Amino acid sequence: MTHDPTPAAARPMIRAEGLGKTFVLHTQGGARIPVFEGLDLTVHAGECIGLHGPSGTGKSTLLRALYANYRLDTGHVWVRHGPDWVDMATAPARVVLDVRRRTVGHVSQFLRVIPRVPALDVVAEPLRLRGASEAEARARAGALLTRLNIPERLWSLAPATFSGGEQQRVNVARGFVADVPILLLDEPTASLDNDNRDVVLALITEAKQAGAAVVGIFHDAAVRAAVCDRLFTLTPRTEAA
Repeated sequence: MTHDPTPAAARPMIRAEGLGKTFVLHTQGGARIPVFEGLDLTVHAGECIGLHGPSGTGKSTLLRALYANYRLDTGHVWVRHGPDWVDMATAPARVVLDVRRRTVGHVSQFLRVIPRVPALDVVAEPLRLRGASEAEARARAGALLTRLNIPERLWSLAPATFSGGEQQRVNVARGFVADVPILLLDEPTASLDNDNRDVVLALITEAKQAGAAVVGIFHDAAVRAAVCDRLFTLTPRTEAA
């Protein structure tokens, strides 16, 4: 492995090149909905990029494409994975899963978990998958749940029984439990009160200070101002694909 002289804080962690995406509605006669085309985005270690633009311009689609939840029509999503670069747009499933396990954390808008699994285990799972001991994973999970004001009496219960705000805090705890170099955040402060919103902002700031590259959707202007180093603006695309 060759030495990279670039300072860690200046290293690109994501290089998205020429991204294009169109949805085809097969149940509606093959109608085509163009979302974006020719997008380029580079994200460096220690910075937070806010995806910005009107509803329908593809912010969530772009975030899901970076996580390889959506297949792109064109382009590459290069992610720094240890000493290597992986193209999430073309990598085999086993490689994508390894990148998600060790490199990319994700907080979606909705918590999706196996029914009846306790909240503490839901949060601890990413650490277990990275090889942490049961004790270490549960201790870290408990500390985050405490910080996010989820009382210990709820830790043994399934999050499906929680309120929307409580579920979102479990979601955030799960996304931040492992120290990963890349974080993708889709409205992480949605449905949170001011106190818990401030906890999430502190977690994002700490992740940036530790060198994480963060890409997020933040509809709250105050949240964007607090954590984003710059905005990446998407505009409507209406021409035929």
